[in-house]
Amino acid sequence: MSEKSGKKSWPYYGWLGIILLVIFWILNWTLSGVRTHWLFFPLWLGYCLTVDAWVAKRKGHSMLLRNSRAWLGLFLISIPVWWLFELLNLRAQNWFYDGREHFSDLQYAFIASINFSTVIPAVFGTAELTGSFAWLRNMPNKTCFSLTSKKVIIIFSAGWLMLALLLIWPQYFFVFMWLSVSFIVEPINVWLGNRSLLNTLSKGNWKTVLALWTGVLICGFFWEMWNYYSYPKWLYSVPYVNFAPIFEMPLIGYLGYLPFSLELYVIYHLISGLWNKNSRKEFIQI
Repeated sequence: MSEKSGKKSWPYYGWLGIILLVIFWILNWTLSGVRTHWLFFPLWLGYCLTVDAWVAKRKGHSMLLRNSRAWLGLFLISIPVWWLFELLNLRAQNWFYDGREHFSDLQYAFIASINFSTVIPAVFGTAELTGSFAWLRNMPNKTCFSLTSKKVIIIFSAGWLMLALLLIWPQYFFVFMWLSVSFIVEPINVWLGNRSLLNTLSKGNWKTVLALWTGVLICGFFWEMWNYYSYPKWLYSVPYVNFAPIFEMPLIGYLGYLPFSLELYVIYHLISGLWNKNSRKEFIQI
C-alpha cells in the first residue's frame, strides 16, 4: 500500500492506545511502592498503538494495518534482541536496575521479557511516523559512497574487532556496544540479499537512517521521562560521560540511541530475512 492510498480517519485502536497511555502513565507516577514491572508494558503498548494509529491517519496505512501478524511478531523479536544488549551489558555494566532485588531470577526473566517486547515496535512505529513528514519524505537522494565487496568485508571485520575490544576493555570501549552489532550483522544482510541499510545508503537514500534516528530519540525521551518516577527503574553508570543528566540518562548518552536504532533495524531484517525473505518485504516502510 502506498502514500496514494490517502489519509483516513483515526483508527479505533488508536483510542485504546490513548486510554492505555493516560491511565498507566498516571498510575506509574502516582502509585507508591513496587509497581512499574506491571505498568510498563501496558503504558508502552498504548504508545505503540497510538503511534501506529497516527501513521495510519497520515498515510492511510501502517504496520498494524498492513500486516497485523507481522506487527505482533515485532514484539516477539524484540525480546531476544534486547536480551542480547543485556548480555553485553553484563560486561560493560553501563546500566543496572534499581529494584531488581524484589524478584527471583525466574520472575525477573519473565517480567523483563514482556517489557522488552515493546522496544522494536515503538522505535519502528515512531520512525515510520517521522518519515511521513514532508521534511524527510521529500529529501533528495545524495550518493556518498559505492558499496563494494571489499568494503563489506572491512565493515564485517571491524565489527568483530569492536566486539573484542568491548569485551576485553569495557571501561574504554563501552561505546562499541552500540556499533559492533550493526557492523557484524549488516554485511550478513548484504551477503544474504536481505534488506540492507548499506545498499540503501549506497544509492544516496538517507531517509531511512534519519527516520530511525529521529524516531529513536523520541522514544528515548519517553523511555527516560517515564523511567524517572518509576520503580523499579534503570540507572546509569557510564565511564567519563556520567554528567549533565536529562532524567537518569547522561546528556551524551542520548547519542547512543542513534546507532542503537540501526542495530534494531539490521537485526530485524536478518531475522525476518531468514524466516521468510519475500512475504514481508513491504512491511517495514521507514
